Order: sequence, then structure tokens, then C-alpha cells
Amino acid sequence: MATTSTTGSTLLQPLSNAVQLPIDQVNFVVCQLFALLAAIWFRTYLHSSKTSSFIRHVVATLLGLYLALFCFGWYALHFLVQSGISYCIMIIIGVENMHKYCFVFALGYLTVCQITRVYIFDYGQYSADFSGPMMIITQKITSLACEIHDGMFRKDEELTPSQRGLAVRRMPSLLEYLSYNCNFMGILAGPLCSYKDYITFIEGRSHHMTPSGERGKEDTQCEKTEPSPNIAVIQKLLVCGLSLLFHLTISKTLPVEYNIDEHFQATASWPTKVIYLYVSLLAARPKYYFAWTLADAINNAAGFGFRGYDKNGAARWDLISNLRIQQIEMSTSFKMFLDNWNIQTALWLKRVCYERTSLSPTIQTFILSAIWHGVYPGYYLTFLTGVVMTLAARANLRKDC
Repeated sequence: MATTSTTGSTLLQPLSNAVQLPIDQVNFVVCQLFALLAAIWFRTYLHSSKTSSFIRHVVATLLGLYLALFCFGWYALHFLVQSGISYCIMIIIGVENMHKYCFVFALGYLTVCQITRVYIFDYGQYSADFSGPMMIITQKITSLACEIHDGMFRKDEELTPSQRGLAVRRMPSLLEYLSYNCNFMGILAGPLCSYKDYITFIEGRSHHMTPSGERGKEDTQCEKTEPSPNIAVIQKLLVCGLSLLFHLTISKTLPVEYNIDEHFQATASWPTKVIYLYVSLLAARPKYYFAWTLADAINNAAGFGFRGYDKNGAARWDLISNLRIQQIEMSTSFKMFLDNWNIQTALWLKRVCYERTSLSPTIQTFILSAIWHGVYPGYYLTFLTGVVMTLAARANLRKDC
């Protein structure tokens, strides 16, 4: 039986026992499936042509908070506390320095929660927990603070083309802010999106616009009619099904936890350990493919994620896609892997750190990534190694040139 405890609802405990999966994972998957149905309902009955932006914001926020409470119980209050205090900082501090204060507070609050979760409660238990959504909310808080700073304080000529396209020219209302941070489409698994793109979607202008910051251009009008996301959603759900099937079958045969099994460590040869580590991690990746692709499909089902049309006139629904599976599995370098894995986080790191730092931006960006990911020592080892590999690759490229 699945005996893992949860801070959220135990209503689905019988289903958890039946499928032999931890209750928190069952809660997560069921809530995401509910969010998928809610997204279809949202696009059909609360379409921007049928109701006001206010109603769409209210419904998106309330549904998001309900899913958070179901999955994480009262730990979901952290989402409101982090968002609420950050909003107060934005209002009180002012546009000149609020991005710095919001950055320090949001990242610090996230880190404190991660420390208490890992070292006080359940070190080593990789499960669906409240710090996961907080990581996405931290990205949104810091991104929006920088975008408001760019749009309301800095001069246009000081901005890069992408910063100019993402700049927010007015302070959001509290409802808009909570809707952006806690909407049901992204509360559990993201992905990160820009505030400007989200508001454009809520107001029903997404199919008339070129996405914010794309190719460094301002939003431009498009005469195309609103495209249907149905084909894109079905394709992504098929990927989800295959990923989940692969994970549930292969990962049980090759569990990652076996890498630290005492008997295996004592008896296996060094090459065997390395090969098993590689293969078991390969088998573990579809879990992330499932979660991120499902999150992408949920947003698309609501009508969010439209990027425009390709050269053949086909609609593109990859505005907030978080990974490219084929490029990941066929990557030939560390950089190629990173460019196609957790794409929205890579963009966040670039926009809030790399482009705004003059002293060793690569090193600072990897350090921020390590802190944001959590407080397991392995994260710091991984990203410090990434710094060395990235700098070495750049040096080698300059040498070849």
C-alpha cells in the first residue's frame, strides 16, 4: 500500500492504495486532470468574448487556490503570504528599487521554506510538496518586479529589445497580481509566463498579438482569427500518456534509489555504477516530461500559449512550453541539453540575473539557479560543475574561432 503522508486532502487515499502511488502524487495528478477540464470549461463558457476580465481573474484565482488547498492543505497559505508581502513591497518601496527588495524577499522566503521542509521535516523524500509551486511563484514575483521597474522607471533606450517588449507600464491591481501568481492553470506546475502575456490572454487579445518580447518587437496586430488549441492539446496529452507509461514501467525496473543501495554500492564495479546511474536517470526523466507537458496542455486548453503562426500558416502553441523532448534526448552538449530543458526557468535566469549583472554574470546565474532549486548539496555541486563546463566550452569555442 502507498503509505506516504500528505499535507493535503486524504480524500483520494483509496485511489492511492489501489494504484500503489503516494497520496501526494495522486492528488497532484488528479488536480491537474481537473485543471485540464476546468481549462476547457474556462475557454468555452468564460471566454473573453462572453465575460469580463474581472470575472476571468476571479475564477482563475479561486480555482487555483482551491487546487492548492486540496494538494497542500494549509501550507498553501505560503503562496498568499509570499505574494501578498511582495505586493506590499512593490507598493511601498516604489518602482526604482522594488525589484531588488522583491527579489531578496521572495527568494529568501522560498529558501527558508525549503530549509524547513528538507532539514526539519522530510529530508530525502522527493514528493509533491508546497515548495514546488513556490518556486514558480518566486519566478513570477521577481520577473514582474523587474518588468515593472523596466516599464515605469527605466528609459526605453536603456532597455534591451526583449526587456522593452516585456516591460509593464502600469502597476497591476491586487486581483491581477494574485491571478497571475495563483491561477489554476499554473499554480501546481507552472510554467512561468510573462505578466504581459498573461494579461493579454485574460483580456482576449492573445490571438491578435505577437507575444511580448518575441524577436525584440513590440506587440503587433495580426488579422488572423482566433485559432483552436485542440490539436495541440491532444498531441501533448498523447506525449503525457506515453511519458507516464514509460515512467511507471521502466522506472520500477530501474529505480533511481537503487544507486544508493548499500549492497549495490558494496558489490558493483565502478563502471557498473556509472552505467546504472546514467540509465536510471534516463528512465526518470519521463516523469518531468509528463508533468511539464500536462501543464502546457492545461494552459493551451484554456486558450493560453499561442505564439503566432509559422511560415506555413500553422498555429504555434509553444509560447510557454518548458521542454523539447527530441532535442533533449539527442543533445550532444551540456549547453544543448540546458537550452531545451526547463526552458522557462532558463529564460527567467537570463532576464532577472544574466542580463542585469555586470560582474561574472555566468557564475552569478548558476549560483542563483542552485539557490532557487533548493538546499540539497547535490544542487550546488551540479550547478558549480555547470559553471566550469560552460566557461570551458566558451573558451574552447573562442579558441576554435
